[in-house]
Amino acid sequence: MTHPQLSLGEFTGAGYDKGRPASVQVAWLAVAPLFRAWFVPARIRVAILRLFGAQIGEAVLIRHGVKIHWPWKLSIGDNTWVGEGAWILNLEPVSIGSNSCVSQDVLLCAGSHSRKSRTFEFDNGPIVIGDGVWIAARSTVLRGTSIGDHSVIGANSLVTSDVPASSIVRAPVSSIGRP
Repeated sequence: MTHPQLSLGEFTGAGYDKGRPASVQVAWLAVAPLFRAWFVPARIRVAILRLFGAQIGEAVLIRHGVKIHWPWKLSIGDNTWVGEGAWILNLEPVSIGSNSCVSQDVLLCAGSHSRKSRTFEFDNGPIVIGDGVWIAARSTVLRGTSIGDHSVIGANSLVTSDVPASSIVRAPVSSIGRP
């Protein structure tokens, strides 16, 4: 199978809707560094996200250092935690259920590019995370996937397709044993 020669200089982003006017995007980009600061209380982070259009439930804990691309494309249920250094790259909607934990340094990436496009146009898709889900440290969840209720995504795992409810996903394990 042959693929077209890439021409990144011709990339247009055709069909991608940022969801808000440029003025709101600029306002968010100006506030985002303060949002991530360690000295900003979690309740203030939640208030800032709501101000920018995120749908955030009750008793949500957003730790410092969390990066969120577009707040207006984010919804989080009640009693959910998002750990330090998590990155929610939500070019498309990302929905996180109630009583879920997105641990430290997790990447939720709702954006991608089409390898079949000569100009590398977007190939984005939403991410849906159910209730009672734990996504452990340094895992990555890619665009267009759903994680069913009460599932566990083990540390350093890569999710590229839907995960049924009550599943456990483990990263490949290698070890060096003694003879």
